[in-house]
Amino acid sequence: MTRTLAFCFGLAFVTTPVAQTARPVTYRVIALAEPGRTLHQGFVDAAMDWLHKKGAEEGFAVDYIRTTDPINEQFLAAHAVFIQLNYPPYRWTSVAEAAFKKAMTQGTIGWIGFHHASLLGRFDGFEMSPFFHEFMGNIVFKSYIPDFATATVHVEASAHPVLKGLPQTFPIENDEWYTYDRSPRPDVQVLANVDENSYEPARTVKMGDHPVIWTNPHYKARNVYFQFGHKGALLQNPYFTQVFLNSIHWAAGHSPRAGRIRGYAASARQPSPDRPARNMAMPAWPSRGLAERMGFLQSAEENRADNRGLAANAR
Repeated sequence: MTRTLAFCFGLAFVTTPVAQTARPVTYRVIALAEPGRTLHQGFVDAAMDWLHKKGAEEGFAVDYIRTTDPINEQFLAAHAVFIQLNYPPYRWTSVAEAAFKKAMTQGTIGWIGFHHASLLGRFDGFEMSPFFHEFMGNIVFKSYIPDFATATVHVEASAHPVLKGLPQTFPIENDEWYTYDRSPRPDVQVLANVDENSYEPARTVKMGDHPVIWTNPHYKARNVYFQFGHKGALLQNPYFTQVFLNSIHWAAGHSPRAGRIRGYAASARQPSPDRPARNMAMPAWPSRGLAERMGFLQSAEENRADNRGLAANAR
């Protein structure tokens, strides 16, 4: 079993091991991951391993990038799905953001975002992007659960292809739950929410109506966001891997195939009543100290240096 890596312009082309069961590649997927060894590297590593395995089984290839430098209209046009693996909605080049906005507006590529994709605010000297603010449901990051919590996710849109084969409730273990200045519900289609009363251990960081999976129907592109995605162990959760695979098929314009999920017992607890979204004052921007504790600060030059180091190691 072999894996060949070739690095060019910050792009890691990964050839998945050839196996007798591998399907011919029918489309390509971009996977954009945070640069450097951040607190989320375990999730990124586990997700990439899973993507390469599933790509061989399902017939897609993965192009892995660690900066937005390669992204332009031509680059996006060569791919069917864009997966934002914990990369924040800032530190994008102007060319990359413009190309991505156009692709979402015209529906030329599908998008799946995780966790840090909703880290909206002013971080590390970067202003909040008006486009990403609107795209993610007009929310601003407010707080998070630094010591993690296991919780029960409640499906709201069971007929949506992303949730095909999922039970009405399923657990997400030991993850870092974000809160925002408001619920995105008025501006997006919520697919699932987290019951904050199910947090184990109990936590005081709450926001009431707490969507954790949603899509923005105001854009032509098929798009879906998942708030969880902090630790690599999430890829051992069969509910998560089912919804991840569903999302890839759906974003690529294919029909998800429901699989059998075994080994997990979803909580039977009932959701707490939804609270209506309120117009709240804009919170103070998170401090640099908070950003450092969350492990995502790195300059554009450090991003490029990180890519150069990866390329050197691969030679």
